Amino acid sequence: MKRLLKIAGAVLALGLLIPTAGAAVGEETSSTQASLRTESFPRIGSLSDPSGKGSFRFGVASSATQIEDQNTHTDWYKWTQPAPDGMGKSPFVGEGVQGYSKAMQDIGLLQNLHVDSYRFNIEWARVEPSRGHFDEKALDHYSKEIDALLARGIRPVLVLHHFANPVWVDNPEDPTCKNGPSDTNLCGLDNPVGGPLVVKEMAKYADVIAERFGNRVHEWATLNEPMVYMLFSHAFGAGPPGKADLPTNFSTKFVPAIRNYINAHVAMYHAIKKHDPHASVGLTLSVKQYVPVRDGKISSDPRDLAAVDRFRRFFELNFIDSLWKGSFDSDFDGVPDESHPEWKNTVDWLGIQLYDRTGVSDPGTTPGPSTLPVINVDVCGASPCLPLLDKSYFVPAMGYESDPDGLYSVLKDYGARFRGLPLVVSESGIATDSGKRRAEFIVRALQQIFRARADGVDVRGYYHWSLMDNFEWLQGYKAHFGLYKVDRSTMERIPTEAVTVYSEIARSRQLTPAIRRQYGEIGPLSPEPGGDGTSSTATPGAIPAVVGRKD
Repeated sequence: MKRLLKIAGAVLALGLLIPTAGAAVGEETSSTQASLRTESFPRIGSLSDPSGKGSFRFGVASSATQIEDQNTHTDWYKWTQPAPDGMGKSPFVGEGVQGYSKAMQDIGLLQNLHVDSYRFNIEWARVEPSRGHFDEKALDHYSKEIDALLARGIRPVLVLHHFANPVWVDNPEDPTCKNGPSDTNLCGLDNPVGGPLVVKEMAKYADVIAERFGNRVHEWATLNEPMVYMLFSHAFGAGPPGKADLPTNFSTKFVPAIRNYINAHVAMYHAIKKHDPHASVGLTLSVKQYVPVRDGKISSDPRDLAAVDRFRRFFELNFIDSLWKGSFDSDFDGVPDESHPEWKNTVDWLGIQLYDRTGVSDPGTTPGPSTLPVINVDVCGASPCLPLLDKSYFVPAMGYESDPDGLYSVLKDYGARFRGLPLVVSESGIATDSGKRRAEFIVRALQQIFRARADGVDVRGYYHWSLMDNFEWLQGYKAHFGLYKVDRSTMERIPTEAVTVYSEIARSRQLTPAIRRQYGEIGPLSPEPGGDGTSSTATPGAIPAVVGRKD
């Protein structure tokens, strides 16, 4: 188990806990900086309809488990609650940042930001705390939240599944499900009997939510970062329900769990469309900038290039390819071996969520203690394994490097790979205690999106992660992604410098020369307070293993 947790740390820290292709391209010279032009963005439009092509939205994102209080029915609450009442497996989520109690106040923060969209999620465990019982009070709360957003001209995008389940879906206190599926424990997606039951319950949940809100909400995400969820929940047991199926039960449990999760997306897609045939329904992907490495250097070795392909196929492409092509590669060898025409054409838009650069190398025939099983790759997120582009890009709280100019090549790649599928940057952000550093990251991300759009990529918006500091899964409350800082003793929301910058951009729908000169362009980011930005302070268990082949 210690080996699995070490591997989980290596992979989870590299983008699994929040938030591909090559490095950023196209650096502007100092002479061009002197004559910067205003970059303008058009008004919001549909996420998927042809009428929305060319449109753009400015938004922010959050997730229920990470912000909400009074949320005791989730598996994450049970997983993190100290013993004897809970399992005490990782930092306690507790009362979040009181995002449920303060929901209406937080909508005021959105209004002050001048954003035109808010991506948030309904907490499944709150609205259905026990199987088949839907809580009318909770549904009414979310209904009022939606109304309040619409009254302020802020378009809601609802996410149905963002990493958390009701305990009855897959009880982390009984991961082997010794008594078989029941109303209090369906045994989870990997169970041969319970898995299809979970799919049906996810479809029923989507049906209830779409029936209640589909007359006001027309843009939906079924799943957030599906392979991230699969990895911590079913591959390594690093989060609830605590199953470590990748190394020992790959074909009998891990792959069936993925297949059932795909089925769940498809079932939820159709449940939403039943109530609103014109709804825009998509999902979001965690993506990476993959760098082949060996002996602490960028590698051109064919073995490492092949390892990059294996890891990307495993982490990103197999899931979305299955829905795009209607087929499934059950052994992740790059060749689909199952036909699923019922999956095809069930994605209207795709969310891109890039956080980190990841070094990848091939372990050969001598895998090390941190080698990803089955896929057979070593990964790392920092020196000496991965040469950093710039030491100021390193994010100490997360233990990885985040390239502020990385979105361009990722968006270009996805635009070419999935032609006709609208894209949106559904999360982008950086963990930092510096408002200026965060503002720089926002401006540079938007510059790269502007470039991609200018090159013909259909990118329809940007959502900053996140509105406020929150619970960052295994990191607890130590990593700060919020535009608003949260005082944990009072739960006060405190605006950072990034609020001023982002609100002006969203209000004017422009990146002006003044903003670009002060916060944009190329080169180092402002330093992280209290350090040179090169050493990790990430929570134990989330620090990436420094691996890489030397032969």
